[in-house]
Amino acid sequence: MIEIKHLTLDELEAGLEVIRQAPRDQGVLEMIVRRPEIDVREVLEEGRLDRSAGLSGDSWKSRGSTRTADGSAHPDMQLNVMNARVIALLAQDRERWQLAGDQLFFDLDLSAENLPPGTRLALGSAVIEVTDQPHTGCAKFMSRYGKDALKFVNSVEGKALRLRGMNARVVQSGVIRAGDTVRKLSG
Repeated sequence: MIEIKHLTLDELEAGLEVIRQAPRDQGVLEMIVRRPEIDVREVLEEGRLDRSAGLSGDSWKSRGSTRTADGSAHPDMQLNVMNARVIALLAQDRERWQLAGDQLFFDLDLSAENLPPGTRLALGSAVIEVTDQPHTGCAKFMSRYGKDALKFVNSVEGKALRLRGMNARVVQSGVIRAGDTVRKLSG
């Protein structure tokens, strides 16, 4: 594994051109990551998306959420999706992508303009829907990728491009595989 240094804000901003070139309507599911428990990651070649459970075997449902009145899992935060070009820049090594804590990594333009809430995406035999719940960087994200990475993804432009990613929910259960096409259906 290569030695990792956290990139500076200037180095991160220099990568924006490549990130902006992500496909808008049809991309690729680059990686699937299941989180069976806190700080445990399993990279999968194949997974099942389920309307009630999210990614099967993931701890989303048991983790709960601070955004619900009773602390239960937030239905509009079943899936965390991140742009593969962004994580490639931040992580610098594919082995470190999973540290972001997201379950799905797409080579697709995730910007709010391209995928507003309600947009549906088909991947494998499943369909997911983009929700309005924000996905922002946290202390763990900063410790793994650096304080400038947190500034980068949470900047005004970073939020518009959804550099930290987006939340989604499963609307049609199905099987997904790394390498599947991700296709915009509506929005």
